[in-house]
Amino acid sequence: MKLASISYQGADCLALSIGKDQLVKASDAMTACFGRDAVIPMDMLALLQQGEEGMLNLARALAFAESNPERVTRFPQARVQWHAPVRNPGKICGIAMNNSASNSRKISAPEHPAFFLKPASCLVGHKEEIAIRSYYGSVHPEPELAVIIGKKMRDVPALDAMDYVAGYSVMNDITGNGMRAEDLFQYWAIYSNEEDPDKTHRVEQHLSYAARYKGTDNFGVLGPWLVTKDEISNPDDLSVECKVGGETVAQDSTRYYNYKVAELISFINQFHTLHPGDIVSCGTAFKPSENRKSIHNANFQQVAGPVSVSIEGLGTQENPVVVEEKEIGLWRLN
Repeated sequence: MKLASISYQGADCLALSIGKDQLVKASDAMTACFGRDAVIPMDMLALLQQGEEGMLNLARALAFAESNPERVTRFPQARVQWHAPVRNPGKICGIAMNNSASNSRKISAPEHPAFFLKPASCLVGHKEEIAIRSYYGSVHPEPELAVIIGKKMRDVPALDAMDYVAGYSVMNDITGNGMRAEDLFQYWAIYSNEEDPDKTHRVEQHLSYAARYKGTDNFGVLGPWLVTKDEISNPDDLSVECKVGGETVAQDSTRYYNYKVAELISFINQFHTLHPGDIVSCGTAFKPSENRKSIHNANFQQVAGPVSVSIEGLGTQENPVVVEEKEIGLWRLN
């Protein structure tokens, strides 16, 4: 199934893809199929919290709508406003430096996935405007596979991890290189001495915290669909493409990720409990296009949108980009 969170005729609802370029409301399909006994999920998060039973009931309702077109009203996708499929996830985990094409640039790196958190407030949906403020500095797109968690998982080994996946979506993990540079620390970190716990020693470190350059408003485009996992036979081998202003800036595949989907979510859940609706964005697919254009050349402050990200089997998201000429507010007291 392809599921979406939309606004239609002034009301938010959960919708299902049916036929060519058409949708039905999940509530209409459920009511037509099950009548008064229907347990209707009001949004995507509520559906995911129902677990496998909720997905099975929704699949039955969709099949009923397909077989009984006179019973369930269809409407064109072109008439809706799209939202991120999961509008308020508990957390978004982004995987850092996961593309094997970046391995040659690593001076040192861990032997496991590294991840950061993005807030739900950064999310926008397909067709929604991406507003970039001039004081952000350099900002560019990062096309990524997003995994949507379907049930609570903690300490689940990689061999069992895919049982906890509800589906997949397309993520544009927009990144502010300008803010990353501004938030860079070079400093002496202080650690306890392993040989003498009463002593400490210093280690030179370089780091930049991700809250601004990864989590600013509009820095996470998700959608248009949540595609259920039964529709995708191998998430570790999907083609990915990103265009800016109609020009291709990345042609890649998820097969070049250093870590497979099962490994990523298993590693994360050794530290963070994952809940239904949580999102794991698997890392940037950034192999340059045939004309050698790169996402790193696609600075939204200088290159006009729209920006689009396409992933095989998951569809295409496209968003206008607007740069707001604006100075940062008066955040100091004096």
